[in-house]
Amino acid sequence: MEIKLHDIGEGMTEAEITHFLVQPGDKVEVDQPIVEVSTDKMTAEIPAPQRGIVKKLLVDEGNTVAIGTTVLLLEAEGAMDEAAATVEKDIVTEERPVQKFRMPSPDRRVKAAPYTRKIARELDVDIERIEGTGKRGRITVEDVRQFAEGEQIVTPVSPSPKETEQESTVTVSETEAIPFKGRRKQIAAKMTQSLFTIPHCTHFEEIDVTQLIEIRTDLKDSGISVSATAFFLKAVSLALSDFPIFNAKLDEEKELIHLEKQHHIGIATDTEEGLIVPVIRNIEQKSIKSIHDEMKILTKKAQENKLSRNEMSGSTFTISNVGPLGGSTGATPIINYPEVALMSFHKTKKRPAVINENEIAIRSIMNISMVFDHRVTDGATAVTFTNRVQELIEKPYLMLTYLK
Repeated sequence: MEIKLHDIGEGMTEAEITHFLVQPGDKVEVDQPIVEVSTDKMTAEIPAPQRGIVKKLLVDEGNTVAIGTTVLLLEAEGAMDEAAATVEKDIVTEERPVQKFRMPSPDRRVKAAPYTRKIARELDVDIERIEGTGKRGRITVEDVRQFAEGEQIVTPVSPSPKETEQESTVTVSETEAIPFKGRRKQIAAKMTQSLFTIPHCTHFEEIDVTQLIEIRTDLKDSGISVSATAFFLKAVSLALSDFPIFNAKLDEEKELIHLEKQHHIGIATDTEEGLIVPVIRNIEQKSIKSIHDEMKILTKKAQENKLSRNEMSGSTFTISNVGPLGGSTGATPIINYPEVALMSFHKTKKRPAVINENEIAIRSIMNISMVFDHRVTDGATAVTFTNRVQELIEKPYLMLTYLK
């Protein structure tokens, strides 16, 4: 039986074979995970469709293969029974005990994300000496940091005779290479598709978030913790109700712009494995507090690589809040195709500002970038939409009816 790579995510065309969970000769049960694969959106396990014995692995770990590629051969239980019956009927020999051996692997396969390896290099840590505490022994960033601080004690890795022999003659390269595959390659493909398909246009604006900060402080003193991003999401949703053209998808072939009724807003999230966009669905129906609570759950699942397919698909608009990262004061993000707009919230700084026409005061000012598809609308509409978002964020009391 051929076990093939099937579609595990929206728009998926290929995936990286991250790790085989079985080896030739292993017996497997129905739904037992047999191979781990990774795309730009998720890491998932492909289960065995039925009982049997693994016959052959057809793809090397680390390779990226297309949908429909056979990755493993499995001798199904029915085929094994039939073969055993044939042997028993046609061949009568003295039964002899068969001793099975599994040769130990001479090399230790280091399982770590590119970001984790980057941290190890920055901390001058030999990642091969670290014992991973993550899933199936995967090395995490925390493992690297603990090792660097001397909190993790590991037996040193002894060099092989061949490595010792070559040590004096091999010149160490001043460059290094990291794999361009898996999620990184998938993200690249999607960003390229978006940039070469959509004529991007970006509008920049400044927003005074002083009152929002004050209201959040008052709420926290009252025992209600709500993030600024939850307010941003609600403000965007309310503005989308007034400007549905930005909650749309363009069908050029049929010459139609489909205005989506539901506001399924994606939140660009940075993780060790790369950029992931979990989606909060039907924000137009939800309170700011429920948006905050759901966002916390989805962000945690994204960091742990536990998001389901449904939690990462179907977005109609995307936001990116890079301010908490100490991000820049402006950027020109790439739209999450096939959406038609994206809003990015940047760093907040205290700056002198003119208020009440002739009074100067120190205010908390945040920059935002509003990126839109110039095929579906024009700059004036984008500015008006942004002004509506600005009004709601600068006067957050207008949204307090949606707090709980």
